[in-house]
Amino acid sequence: MAEKKSGIDQALIRDLANILNETDLTEIEVEQDDLRIRVSRAGTPQYVQAPIATPAFAAPAAAAAPAAAPSRNPANVVNAPMVGTVYMAPAPGARPFIEVGATVKEGQTLIIIEAMKTMNQIPSPKSGKVTEILVDDGHPVEYGQALVVIE
Repeated sequence: MAEKKSGIDQALIRDLANILNETDLTEIEVEQDDLRIRVSRAGTPQYVQAPIATPAFAAPAAAAAPAAAPSRNPANVVNAPMVGTVYMAPAPGARPFIEVGATVKEGQTLIIIEAMKTMNQIPSPKSGKVTEILVDDGHPVEYGQALVVIE
């Protein structure tokens, strides 16, 4: 592809749509040079042919940083060891692993982070009392994001 084409490569879009159907994915995005093509089952395809700027994910990550207030002792904050989705209970409708005010023991499961269809139990690094839960059930978390405060 040494030569740039103007217009939309409809064959590429068809191929991406076929990949969606074959793999049961809901969305696929391809980026090359200054062209980004996203095909999604949930909506209409989006075509962008412009210089690609900073990813849209940069703003939420910056907004998440203030979650760890300066008054908190960093030694008491449990941070996310990975990117994923937080679950506060072992199953939908089940009792949560922890609640504010609960006493936890070192090694006790605080939450689960689902990453790539794998449920990862996040253990308490120390014994103490849960003073704050900084995430919501079913919401995404970033690596290093503050999850829970244990004093």
